[in-house]
Order: sequence, then C-alpha cells, then structure tokens
Amino acid sequence: MIAAALQLNSQGLSSTKLYNYIRTAHRKNVKLLVLGEYILNPFFKELQNLSLEMIDESSKMQIKVLKDSARDYDMHIIAPLVVVKNKKPYKTIIKFSPKSIAYYEQQFLINYPHWNEEKFFANKSTSLHSPLTFKIGDLRFGVIGGYELHFDPIWRFVEEKSIDCMIVPSVSTFSLFHVGKHLCEHERLHLTAMCYGANRHRYIPRSGPDHYSGVLRRIRSQPSPGRVTWNHLGNPRREL
Repeated sequence: MIAAALQLNSQGLSSTKLYNYIRTAHRKNVKLLVLGEYILNPFFKELQNLSLEMIDESSKMQIKVLKDSARDYDMHIIAPLVVVKNKKPYKTIIKFSPKSIAYYEQQFLINYPHWNEEKFFANKSTSLHSPLTFKIGDLRFGVIGGYELHFDPIWRFVEEKSIDCMIVPSVSTFSLFHVGKHLCEHERLHLTAMCYGANRHRYIPRSGPDHYSGVLRRIRSQPSPGRVTWNHLGNPRREL
C-alpha cells in the first residue's frame, strides 16, 4: 500500500492546489493521504480573529471536497479540521474513506499563554478514550494530534489496540520537530508501531507578535520500528 503526506500552507477557500495534489496522489496509486494541521483552516493565530460563521463555512466546503475526493479516487484521507457544533469550535481530525467519514476530537490541547488552544476550542473529554483507529488491508492505523505525542495514556491505547502505524498530523515551530521526533521514537521503545507525521508549511516573519515568530519546521518523519528515522522532508512544499 502506498501512503503520501502533504506539507502545504493554508488553502483558504480555494481548493485548486489541494485538488491537484489529490489527483497527483491518485495517479501514483496512493491509498492513504495525510494532511498537516491548519492547512484546511487558517493558522491558529489567524483563526482566533475569525467569526465562527466564517470558520464553519470554510470547514464545510473542505469537508465536501475531501468527501467527494475520497469517494471518486477510492482513497483514505486524514485531515485536521475545525468543526463548529452548537456555535462552538472543536479541533478535530477527520478520516475520509470511499464510503464513510469518522471524526476524532483531540483530547489534549496546548494551553500556553501565547498559544492557548485549550481555551479557544470547546474540546472537553470527561474521560480519555482510544484514538481513532482503522484498517486498510492488513494494516491497522491510529490517528492522534501532534501535541498528544507528549502524553503516556495515549500511547497505552496504542499498545492495547496493536497499532501498526500511528498517523500524526501536526504543526511545530523552531526545534519542536526534533522534540516530536524523539518523543515518537522513545514511546515506541516498547511498541512495534511506525509513526507517520505530516506538518504544515508556514513562514512567520520574525517581527511577528506574541513571541511565536520564526520559521515553522515543515518536516515529516517516518521512524521505523527500529527507532531509525528512515525518511523525511526538509522545508519545501512537497509530498512524500
């Protein structure tokens, strides 16, 4: 089975570039396509300034695009999206399959003063539950958000479910790519799962506000079960 991960900047209301990448993936016989965080919605710091109506409109349009693409190209697509329910935003990862859609609401959210997803999003878990899991052929996959790499209870679910490959859509700044990489490798000391991550392509000018300025690392890595990162991309907008 062939899998591909895309590192792109935010696509906004235009889906032309995304359509082109999906068609390219289909021509290469890709069966699993993974997108990073804040690709289908604006970047988090920009998202905070948008109305819920605008967020909802954008997400519904992207959901239709990906639902139709998964059906038309017989493909599984993993896509982080902000879903608005009862006038509240939820940070969600959606799995689009040719015949169905599944939703996973992230259970752990960043809560730093300058980057407080926990405060902005309505995700509330009264008790932890298993990440989204699914099978393609003989392979069992799991899906979690990039920040959830830090939390041991998530990995206990991974072990219980006998996951072959963890899919980790993410967005990271500065050296956080290396933190995520080492976390993934460390947690898998006692697991046999491979990690497959997709980051977001983004440049923030160094004069930006709120001390979050800098270059976002747009690297996606695939540590093998032997703890070796055997493939990753550098900074350009690319697919793997």
